[in-house]
Amino acid sequence: MLLAQVERRPLLGKIQTRQYFFKEANSNISYTLFVPSDYTKVKKTPMLVVLHGLFGNPWQMIGTDGLVQQAEKDGFIVVCPMGYNETGWYGSRGTGQMFPLGPKNHGALSEKDVMNVVGIMRREFNVDPKRMYLSGHSMGGAGTFYLAAKHPDLWAGLAPIAPALHYPGIMRDLGAIRHLPVILVQGDGDWLCPAKHAKKCARKMLQLKMDVRYLVGKGENHLSVTWKHWPEIFEFLKARRRK
Repeated sequence: MLLAQVERRPLLGKIQTRQYFFKEANSNISYTLFVPSDYTKVKKTPMLVVLHGLFGNPWQMIGTDGLVQQAEKDGFIVVCPMGYNETGWYGSRGTGQMFPLGPKNHGALSEKDVMNVVGIMRREFNVDPKRMYLSGHSMGGAGTFYLAAKHPDLWAGLAPIAPALHYPGIMRDLGAIRHLPVILVQGDGDWLCPAKHAKKCARKMLQLKMDVRYLVGKGENHLSVTWKHWPEIFEFLKARRRK
């Protein structure tokens, strides 16, 4: 897929980069999106929001092998927010400063940026409110659980990939999202976010009687697991709708 420049109208079937003015940050913030080639305003379309990992960005995330190809096949809009910058944690580690040189409200800005982008997409496109899904890798996986718990009636399903599950409040967040379907993807060769944390999380979700699939990538590490399982992720999500 080619990376397109900012356009007034969506370029169907191509990755696009856009910006909006983030008032609280007093700056323009970028995000990337993909709209399937068969998109039409008259038809409600499912949307997948994908959050990048620590030191990542929206261009890297939407360019992950297989993501937009599977979205085109299944007719999904995909959008990847910045989360204010590369290190905001989407609010999952609190609303304050993440790094010594960061803003005092770093976490809050990261969280709000995601929700701003979701709002922009819903205003511009005919997004099906019963088929909005949230996914993320590593730091973005932590953000997936956190933002799902903050907005539990917004999402129809979650797909955290190699999530950083050692963040404060994860068990509390699981209790808040027990009604949401989750496909948790984890590589058993991941040393950065070890599989033991994902396995513990999956076990807790089963105890909560959640609709959960724990998908283990044999021999896959923290990075390779991100591009191996989009077919399974989309298959799981597209079968679920928000009640």
